[in-house]
This record gives sequence, C-alpha cells and structure tokens, in this order.
Amino acid sequence: MSSFEIIVGSMLGATEYVADALTEKLTSYGVNSTIHLAPELDELNPQAIWLICTSTHGAGDFPDNIQPFARQLQNASLNDTRYMLIGLGDSSYDTFCEAGKTMHRLMQNAGAHNLSEPCYIDVLSHPIPEDEAVDWLESHLQRDNFIQTVNHTRVGV
Repeated sequence: MSSFEIIVGSMLGATEYVADALTEKLTSYGVNSTIHLAPELDELNPQAIWLICTSTHGAGDFPDNIQPFARQLQNASLNDTRYMLIGLGDSSYDTFCEAGKTMHRLMQNAGAHNLSEPCYIDVLSHPIPEDEAVDWLESHLQRDNFIQTVNHTRVGV
C-alpha cells in the first residue's frame, strides 16, 4: 500500500496543524504517513506520495524550515515521484500562496508527477485551514479506487 510523506513548510504552526489533520485522515483510510518538519530530499521515500504543505512567508518566500529542501529540488530528478500540494496564504497580500506556487513549479521542473491540482487555502476565508485541507484530501481519497490506483501507478510505465 502506498504511504504518504508529508513535507511541511511552516513558520507559525498553522501548516503543522494541517499536516497533523491530514495524518489523522490518512490513518482513518488505513494509509501510513510520515511528517517531515525539516525535509531532506535524500530522506524521503521516492515510492511514497509526497504531500507538500507550505505556507508563504514575507514577500512570497518559503518558510525557513523548507528553504533547504526547495534548493535541493532545483537540481533534482524526480521522474518517479508522485505528489500533491497544499499552499496556505493570505489573499490580502499580492504574494498569496506564492511559496506553494513556487514549490509546484519546482516539482514540475524536477519531473515529478502531480496527482491533483494544488489546493491553495486562503486563511482569511478559512481561519481553520486544516478543515479545508482535510476536505480537499478526502475528496481525493473518496474517488473511486484512488488508493488502489496510486498503489498500482508507476510513473513512466
């Protein structure tokens, strides 16, 4: 069975709450997951689905804890990697979810296979972002045979 690597970019903790809630939801579906608060590319399971959750800091920047991971992605080859992405942001800023959008581009440029359109959560509209994130994930988990499909899908086959 596929497992999920939950990669967290967070400065103030909201994204960590999202990751915890996603882990609970995955567990309820019988799916294992591991949360990475200081992700390192060589420590992630390339056979797992990467669920990347990041907030945006400052003027569209990555949070400090995920900046090294983002730099590692610039030279990575992830042709066999499958991922999903959740970005948290505040729509009152011009750089709404910019870190999530940049992470999505980095993953695409590295050749990773996106299993879903990214979920960008506006914390002004959703003050409890973990509820929105769980609803988004569950909409995928409830799709006919999503878990079975990702268990048998190999990128490039």
